Amino acid sequence: MALAEQRDVSLAIGFNRRYAPGYTQCADHPRELILMQKNRIGLPEEPRTMILDDFIHVVDTLRFLAPGAVDDVTVRARVRDGLLHHLVLQLAGDGFTALGVMNRLSGSAEEILEVSGQDTKRQVINLAEVVDHKGQPTVRRRGDWVPVARQRGIEQAVLTFLDAVRAGKVLSARDALETHELCERVVRAVQERTA
Repeated sequence: MALAEQRDVSLAIGFNRRYAPGYTQCADHPRELILMQKNRIGLPEEPRTMILDDFIHVVDTLRFLAPGAVDDVTVRARVRDGLLHHLVLQLAGDGFTALGVMNRLSGSAEEILEVSGQDTKRQVINLAEVVDHKGQPTVRRRGDWVPVARQRGIEQAVLTFLDAVRAGKVLSARDALETHELCERVVRAVQERTA
């Protein structure tokens, strides 16, 4: 990142969930409580690898949707025989709490995001289905012909980068660095608990 800034060139990190339609719509919703679960079947893993390869997407999504500055970080984990079974991250700030949960022995491969506040809730299930709750739930599913890369925000992330290059706009990876730094903090917290 420092080299990109020194040379005045763009550098972007592919956190595709920031561009996934269901998740970007959540940024316009009240977010007093944010809950993201990303679970797997039979996949406990060494903590650093799991956090930097998979849980990093949960961390970045929580940071992206947090409606203010985070002033409290709490980490809970279950590690057995050197493998991380589940992990819970809580980020809190003025008027909001964000929880990220990953269970690698959950019996289900799923990703569920819920944002709620002001007596409403929006839920995104597996990046494909959006459920708005305010009294009677309403469900919106992705279209049958929507490509997976668009549904997951990959196409939009690439186009954003290419559009910036075409326009001569320099993109910085500084915000992505904050996600990586927070992940390092989570790794240290897990290691301290198991030491």
